[in-house]
Amino acid sequence: MKHESNVKVIGYPQETVYAKIADLNNLAIIKERFNEPEVQEKMAGNIPADKIEQVKKTLSTLQADADSVSVEVDPVGRLAIHIIERDEPKCIKFGSLHSPVNFNLWVQLLPLTVNSCKMKVTVDADIPVFLVPVVGKPLKDGIEKIADMLASLPYE
Repeated sequence: MKHESNVKVIGYPQETVYAKIADLNNLAIIKERFNEPEVQEKMAGNIPADKIEQVKKTLSTLQADADSVSVEVDPVGRLAIHIIERDEPKCIKFGSLHSPVNFNLWVQLLPLTVNSCKMKVTVDADIPVFLVPVVGKPLKDGIEKIADMLASLPYE
């Protein structure tokens, strides 16, 4: 089962965004900076107000190193992924480590202008046909949350 996020516009150059996302240690900074007013303001433009608390809860469980990251996701539990391929500055491909189903996740980046880029998150998950009605919508929502979070990060 393959799902794609909506395309997000990020107000930073493709190379800058790629460099941040390709080193997962940088995601720990998100957790630390989430409550800063300027970060909250940027997120408010990309994440609906009713979803901010969900993002905050998810970020509080984030653990990362250079090549892997894990978070607690309701109702699934702890999910962990690691980078399996880097195609600078266009794409970072992740594979599942700890997950109830095997999946791959791609973050694709394309230049829009000198100072901005477009991003799309794609997930391809091995979900049994009989579970698609149960997990399809939460999976799509989760992909959109990941894309919203990545689009709202401070990349400076």
